Amino acid sequence: MDKLLIRGGRRLHGEVIISGAKNAALPELCAALLTAEPVNLHNVPRLKDVGTMRTLLEHMGVVTQTFGERGGMGFHAADPIRPEAPYELVKTMRASVLALGPLLARFGHAKVSLPGGCAIGSRPVDQHIKGLTAMGAEIVVEHGYMVARLPAGRTRLKGARIATDMVTVTGTENFLMAACLAQGETLLENAAQEPEIPDLAEMLIKMGAKIEGHGSSRIRIQGVEKLHGCTHQVVADRIEAGTFLCAVAAAGGDVLVRHARIDHLEAVVEKLRDAGVTVTVEGDGIRVRSGGASGLKAQNFRTTEYPGFPTDMQAQFMALNAVAQGASMVTETIFENRFMHVDELVRLGANIQIDGKVALVEGVPQLSGAMVMATDLRASASLVIAGLVAQGETLVDRIYHLDRGYDQMEEKLRALGADIERVR
Repeated sequence: MDKLLIRGGRRLHGEVIISGAKNAALPELCAALLTAEPVNLHNVPRLKDVGTMRTLLEHMGVVTQTFGERGGMGFHAADPIRPEAPYELVKTMRASVLALGPLLARFGHAKVSLPGGCAIGSRPVDQHIKGLTAMGAEIVVEHGYMVARLPAGRTRLKGARIATDMVTVTGTENFLMAACLAQGETLLENAAQEPEIPDLAEMLIKMGAKIEGHGSSRIRIQGVEKLHGCTHQVVADRIEAGTFLCAVAAAGGDVLVRHARIDHLEAVVEKLRDAGVTVTVEGDGIRVRSGGASGLKAQNFRTTEYPGFPTDMQAQFMALNAVAQGASMVTETIFENRFMHVDELVRLGANIQIDGKVALVEGVPQLSGAMVMATDLRASASLVIAGLVAQGETLVDRIYHLDRGYDQMEEKLRALGADIERVR
């Protein structure tokens, strides 16, 4: 099992190119199921989850190819397609539920395994079932699978008003894709507004979909009979960009984070500036300058749905707070088990106490290197940031979590001057 060995204390300088967003690429791969024509995507990140989704599509009968230097992938979902996502292929990736809407919309039936457990908390699929049922689908859960089909006599889903009980990103994406081929108008209320949603919508519009309001909480879709192929570039990963901003803030230095969009990171950037970090727009990215941990002021924050502070940045910013001046309060409102990185940060010398959904962080002058274990994707990133500022060597185990969401992170950090290597 691979590990990361980090020798802390080096400042970061130079440029880093942010890869395409995993949370945009995964639904956009599934969107290729909506048409029998070729779909080409650029800037697809080289991640384990993307590879798993590609394998799943190939299992269904989709012809895939890789082209170009910067993440080019092609998909051709011509008939015949096997509309099934087996457990063996999806047990490691919860995003497999995104195949349900496109398969049901185009083929009228689908069999998709229920995703397995998630380390950071429950992500129920009941909202997906509720929304697709409102569009006329008949869905039963049996033997660990969601088995969906259209009623006898129907050939298309029907438009509907869907108001979910809570904001759900993958639910919004599933309904958005399914509604493109539904009969009539679909109105999504309480829709997720994360930047990956409008990126998916823009791709679908290129395929011939009729969508309005994407990027707001109210999305309107007029169904069409058929979609065609397209070429689309995956939006840059705002969470990877935010992670590098926090890494430079904690370690100190001057880095241009290329392809990052500051309008996708407003809540994080505001907190970084309040902490004493200089963050400016420059060229096609964001420049971040920091004097290091000794000049940082701890910041309180509360995670919430976009455009609020993202739960996917909570662990990384907590690592920064752990070495900042003063005390801070971090409140997690999205997932119930998202403080599992705290015990590992404490092993490095952090002073953090948990009280329910709140973590109380008292900044310390110095962390010290130790062996630590990643517990989930973003937790692993927080341990890397902590390792960059810790004195001595930090060895991060279970970095397969990191590989699920970060494209060659150690190579990018090493290019900025970090002393970091993968130990196989």
